[in-house]
Amino acid sequence: MRRPTAGEGPWLLGVRHHGPGSARSVRAALDAVSPSAVLIEGPPEADELAHLAADMDMRPPVALLAHATDDPGRSAFWPFAEFSPEWVALRWALDHGVPVHFIDLPATHTLALRPADGEREGDGQGEKGGAEEQQPPLTAEPDGTAGPEADGRPHPEALRVDPLAVLADAAGYDDPERWWEDVVEHRGTRGAGPGPEDDAGEAALASFHALGEAMGALREEFGDGGHPRDLVREAHMRVRLKAARKEHGDSVAVVCGAWHVPALARRTTLTADRALLKGVPKVRTALTWVPWTHRRLARAGGYGAGIASPGWYGHLFSAPDRPVERWLTKVAGLLREEGQQVSSAHVIEAVRLASALATLRGRPLAGLTETTDAIRSVLCEGSDVPLALIEDRLTVGDVLGEVPAAAPAVPLQRDLDRLQRSLRFKPEAADRDVDLDLRKENDAARSRLLHRLTLLRVDWGTPTASRSGTGTFRESWRLSWQPELAVRVAEAGVWGTTVASAATAKARSDASSAEQLADITALAELCLRAELSDALPVVMRALADRAALDSDVGHLAQALPALVRSVRYGDVRGTDTASLTEVAAGLAERIFVGLPPACTGLDTDGAQELRRQIEAVHTAVGLLADTGAARVDGPGLRERWRAVLRAIADRETAPGVVRGRAVRLLLDEGTLDEDAVARRMGLALSPGTPPPDAAAWIEGFLGGAAGGGMLLVHDERLRLLLDTWLASVPAAAFTDVLPLLRRTFSAYETGVRRTLGELVRRGRPSEGDAAEGAALPGAPADGFGPGLDRERADAVTEVLRRLLGDLGRFEQVGAR
Repeated sequence: MRRPTAGEGPWLLGVRHHGPGSARSVRAALDAVSPSAVLIEGPPEADELAHLAADMDMRPPVALLAHATDDPGRSAFWPFAEFSPEWVALRWALDHGVPVHFIDLPATHTLALRPADGEREGDGQGEKGGAEEQQPPLTAEPDGTAGPEADGRPHPEALRVDPLAVLADAAGYDDPERWWEDVVEHRGTRGAGPGPEDDAGEAALASFHALGEAMGALREEFGDGGHPRDLVREAHMRVRLKAARKEHGDSVAVVCGAWHVPALARRTTLTADRALLKGVPKVRTALTWVPWTHRRLARAGGYGAGIASPGWYGHLFSAPDRPVERWLTKVAGLLREEGQQVSSAHVIEAVRLASALATLRGRPLAGLTETTDAIRSVLCEGSDVPLALIEDRLTVGDVLGEVPAAAPAVPLQRDLDRLQRSLRFKPEAADRDVDLDLRKENDAARSRLLHRLTLLRVDWGTPTASRSGTGTFRESWRLSWQPELAVRVAEAGVWGTTVASAATAKARSDASSAEQLADITALAELCLRAELSDALPVVMRALADRAALDSDVGHLAQALPALVRSVRYGDVRGTDTASLTEVAAGLAERIFVGLPPACTGLDTDGAQELRRQIEAVHTAVGLLADTGAARVDGPGLRERWRAVLRAIADRETAPGVVRGRAVRLLLDEGTLDEDAVARRMGLALSPGTPPPDAAAWIEGFLGGAAGGGMLLVHDERLRLLLDTWLASVPAAAFTDVLPLLRRTFSAYETGVRRTLGELVRRGRPSEGDAAEGAALPGAPADGFGPGLDRERADAVTEVLRRLLGDLGRFEQVGAR
């Protein structure tokens, strides 16, 4: 390959995508040759968007997003980081007023080729096989990680050539990343930097020429390297290059993957290239800029052209000098923020160790491997726990880019941006927990937005357990804005131009297409939380129709909790939920009638599922009875539910786990006293009951619900009944019983298990002790104090009064 000098062109600058060494060399080469035009590997449709890269509000990492206009889910990304050579070339051209053009295969063809080119589809978000496949490392892996075919044959990707690995192996390296760092990334980062600009430019051109020759040798050996689509792409690049030379002369610079350089340098006719492009399918597409993240640049995120350490590469590109010292200073700052004791002496020692390791390993400069080893040994004292934090926060990083408002966007995205600004709700890539107080107007509006986006499948936030209270006026969310959510927004744009209108239309559609009653009740709950009053009538009609037709008690039991939560949540929001209350009350009555017969003929999994449903219905009935709605007879509803539980508890054909749970719920409600519970437990654990059935009853009675272990701790009769039964289990049946008991007792807290073990270790009281205990009314249970210490109890009375208000009503209840 002939080496062009600084005075002639075209200049083919073969790069590694997202390589800071390549980016520095591109900038030095462009400064040296001052081309009349810059050509960049990327979709030509982006020419109209290139000027936005110079906008003050554009902050990388960002990506070009292309999607089919009639199917937004068919999309692809072209990511750019601050240290990407393509981004450096784009900014250089804009800053110097030089025309810039993208020359890769148009996105209109790329998206159309994806399902028909024999390669695998992506994940529906453009992560694999779309735009990202346009930028593999040295254009290596367009579709991501290869895998075997269903028939056992290797996938075509498994036969593809990794140019980086081949060159590293030829140089005697077993790690391609380490070889690339040594020969490219660390060039120009030592000392005070490179010499004069002319020397730096000539050195950069020489390195590009050497890399192009190496790629030429590989192309002669491996051809297309297992990338048949590259032949079409390279034909289009040559067509665009010839057009640019005709318009701007030979003084043009091309920035592309190094793998393509030999193909662009090869002399071909325009007719031959156009023949390769003839008949390539196309679809209508739209392009825009979207924010990107360092985490999505990471190879671990599934990006075929990804790099292992975006944060480290960004540091190498931005550090003016002494990159190792500056990096270790960042690490020390992070550890100090997390409360770790790190001094300047630690940093100095880590720098010395990293340099010594680089010398021992024959490297020109300490790389990420050496600095990580030094950090682990000195700053982390050998622990991988803080090291994992460093890798997550710094080595990869949570940087989220920004795009200007002038970038094209669907109307729904515009409305979402407006809402985020007005609510001061800035999207961030890192996980962030927020607590919302629905009594505050701004927090209530944030909650509405998050629920509406959830309905549109734009999962910006995930509900979590509230950290600041259990009231219904509080919500907790975990937020994380990922780049693929831009595709979800584009897909949701078919439902409306605003978040509210799109969510309303989507809710109506979901209500019409829902097949399960539980799906509609969950939808009704979501509509209430999102305050979609225009969608509620449609959802309620679908709910009433489905509830009237569905006779499956399991479906009714699954639907009731969400429906009751909707009634309760509607009260907090101030929403009229009279119709919801009426449907919920009717649903509860149908469950009361159908539940006892449904408790027969169940296998183990079915019994466990029914147990969970009974617990959920129990909670829902209590909430529904407490609503005070005019159409709900609260006391009557509770009493009818207790009658159902009694029927289940006494039903011999019901599974033991269900009967045991029914007894436990009646005990917690106060419907059954301790004597009645002891009698039922004695019957369940009688010698005539098969051991597995008895163990299932114990699991239902003592497992799952809070307080099961404490019940055994404080009630000696139940503990003795259990102990007697367990001692009588035959050895042959004990192995069948043990897993059930282990599952029951493993759910208890450590302190409860320890106390139970201590009580069991002490053994049963002797007959004399029992008689003595019976003769003394105030005798304590084994392992407990002699009784109530009123002086100590009175010490907390004032605190309780401040927390709970008037204690008179509690004293009256205690007296009763």
